[in-house]
Amino acid sequence: MGDRNRVDTTQWPAVIGQPDSLQRVPTPALVCDLDLLEGNIAKMATLTRDAGVALRPHAKSHKCAKIARRQLDAGAAGIACAKIAEAEALVNELLTDDATRISILLTSPLASPDAAARIVELARRCDLFVVVDHPDGVDELASALRRHDTTVSLLCDVDVGLARTGVKDADGALRVVERIVANEHLRFSGVQGYGGHLQHLQGREQRIEATTTATRLLETVISALESRGVAVTLRTGGGTGTANIDIELGVLNELQTGSYVFMDREYRDALGDDPEGEYRHSLSIATTVISANHDDFVTVDAGLKAMATDAGSPVVVGHETTSSYFFFGDEQGMVTNSPAHRFERGERVALIPPHCDPTVDRYDAMWFVREGVIVEIAPITARGCSQ
Repeated sequence: MGDRNRVDTTQWPAVIGQPDSLQRVPTPALVCDLDLLEGNIAKMATLTRDAGVALRPHAKSHKCAKIARRQLDAGAAGIACAKIAEAEALVNELLTDDATRISILLTSPLASPDAAARIVELARRCDLFVVVDHPDGVDELASALRRHDTTVSLLCDVDVGLARTGVKDADGALRVVERIVANEHLRFSGVQGYGGHLQHLQGREQRIEATTTATRLLETVISALESRGVAVTLRTGGGTGTANIDIELGVLNELQTGSYVFMDREYRDALGDDPEGEYRHSLSIATTVISANHDDFVTVDAGLKAMATDAGSPVVVGHETTSSYFFFGDEQGMVTNSPAHRFERGERVALIPPHCDPTVDRYDAMWFVREGVIVEIAPITARGCSQ
């Protein structure tokens, strides 16, 4: 990542702590309420700790070393990363002078010798776990590790209904695991069963039914491996939308929840008042009204480029039921006036993003605030790290 992808924050320390500091930040800007963020982190940490389940938060939601550090300090067993570059960037920032090694899980399979070579270097700097779903992937990693006399822990990725990655059945898992245990540079540590398709199902009964079906698929694989004398120590997966359900089902012993730190409009709509939805919206997009020449609406400076649009439109904070946002082009958005409030030129308007993960990846930094005052600037450490 070059310097052009990093915001120059050297001019901003003087405004930190000032009463009007948030009003001076150029918009659109990514803003995180630190009290709500820390409350969300504590709530998930307590839930998993009380249930006797490990927590490995997924960094793809925030891509931010400052947030990852808070999660680790709250008791997280490690951090999950979607891509090698994401893990590389976060490990670079999280490494400390003490002897503590950070535990990292790569949740996406790799498919090239070059990627396997990068794993060798990453494994030198953290306790690394990597998922695989094909014998060829095992062989690529084994070859790279053999050349450098390095050992890495592998998990068999199991398709529990998402169909994106993972072995399709127990026979596929056995082929992968047999290849792992036959190699001295590899350790078989367990299975991953991530049900991304379950996270935004509306209605808790529907999520329970679908999550139960997915969990039974994972159990089939676990039973097949154990019947061959293979210990399946780590059973990782789950997410924000199914966290309590995963705990109740009792098969996973590690959860990869991610979006709980921020929440977003998509999760709000899906989870409602369910236990999985009891996390606060800590993330918002600060925008400014740049034109107010019409009676029915105003134009703000956050359009298609300011947020991910795969999940629809954002919510107008403080005017959730009386005003609506509509995309108005690449750079602008429309916010409707309500009978109770007419937005004025220069007014700041906050939006809850529709989908937090890819929205965060569009920004160089987020602004941590307490009671509307900037207290810290947090670079998006792994922004654009998709390789």
